[in-house]
Amino acid sequence: MYRYIINGGKKLHGEIDVSGSKNASLPILAATIISGKTTKLYNVPDIEDVKTTLEILKKLGCKVKKDKNKIIVNSKDMNKTTIPDELMRKLRSSVIIVGAILARFKNVRFSYPGGCDIGSRPIDLHLENFKKIGIKIDENSRYIECKYDKIDSKNIELDFPSVGATENIILATIIGEHEITINNAAKEPEIVDLAMMLNRMGAKVYGAGSNIIKIVGVKDLKNISYKIMPDRIEAGTLLIAGAITGGIVKINNVIPEHISPILSKLEETGCEIKTSKDSIYLVANKHLKSVDIKTMPYPGFPTDLQPIFSTLLTVCKGTSIITENIFENRFKFMQEIQRMGAKVTIEGKTMIIKGVKRLHGADVESTDLRGGASLVLAGLIAKGTTRVSKLEYLLRGYQDLDKKLNELGANIVREEGD
Repeated sequence: MYRYIINGGKKLHGEIDVSGSKNASLPILAATIISGKTTKLYNVPDIEDVKTTLEILKKLGCKVKKDKNKIIVNSKDMNKTTIPDELMRKLRSSVIIVGAILARFKNVRFSYPGGCDIGSRPIDLHLENFKKIGIKIDENSRYIECKYDKIDSKNIELDFPSVGATENIILATIIGEHEITINNAAKEPEIVDLAMMLNRMGAKVYGAGSNIIKIVGVKDLKNISYKIMPDRIEAGTLLIAGAITGGIVKINNVIPEHISPILSKLEETGCEIKTSKDSIYLVANKHLKSVDIKTMPYPGFPTDLQPIFSTLLTVCKGTSIITENIFENRFKFMQEIQRMGAKVTIEGKTMIIKGVKRLHGADVESTDLRGGASLVLAGLIAKGTTRVSKLEYLLRGYQDLDKKLNELGANIVREEGD
């Protein structure tokens, strides 16, 4: 496995492009199953989660061609409805493929998905709402089987605006003669991107981006080409990297309104922000100050950027209070950053950070995807050398993060590690 060797203390300066969205690509790749035709996708990030999803599609019988950030999926000859256990366990988002297979074949078999250990992310919400629309669920110790003869027209009320459950219900109900309304739906931009892609294929999905989404079943879908939206979490990560090093950075291929809570909090710390239609320019002042953060579903502060922003706050003047309202184990990463000199107290879902002048280099291990990115940013500001191991987590969701940061002036070497 690989590790990063980071020599800290370099200010970031320059401009860089943001890759396509991980969290939009995965459900959109799943959606290519439904049509039984050919779909061309552009701006797909070259990351491990995408590679795993493509492996699943191939195992199901799809033909896949990949050329850098362009992917062509032909699902015409797909003939399997069981998701391979070993791949299902590698990727939490693999559960999204369940809805797509159901739409195409009316039955699917799968095991419980894996992914990062950042708290309980049960798929009960997916299954409960499948039952509400007439899908029969059979669970045993190894597999879950879902099947139906006909989707029932229903109004569904989600107990929580789950992104995954919202996407899975949309995918499962695209084909048929029914009308489904999802109340308390998730509003994330990635859901809007999925709906736009499906509608271009001939689906009828209304209201994506609001808390009420309506799906009117259609007979079939058609061939399309589609460009994936930019990755808002990568955009936030690069901006925060600029801020933590006291740098000046410009990021391109970004939609600023997708990360408005991040921009507001960065300005609150003392950063200067200028935005255009597809770029963000950040100037970090020398003495950034503490802020308080509460993670919330979109359009609130995103939980995926909490670990990364919290790392910035470890070197901001004053005391910050972080409240994590989405995942109960999302503070695990901070144990590693405490080894680098951070002063932090954790009480349940609250983390209290007292800023220090500087962190110091150490050998640290990634605990999850976003936690891994937080360690990289800690290494950027730390005195001396930081070695970040267990990069398999980080590589799941970031395309060439080390190369992008090096282009901005960082000193990161990727090498074989334990």
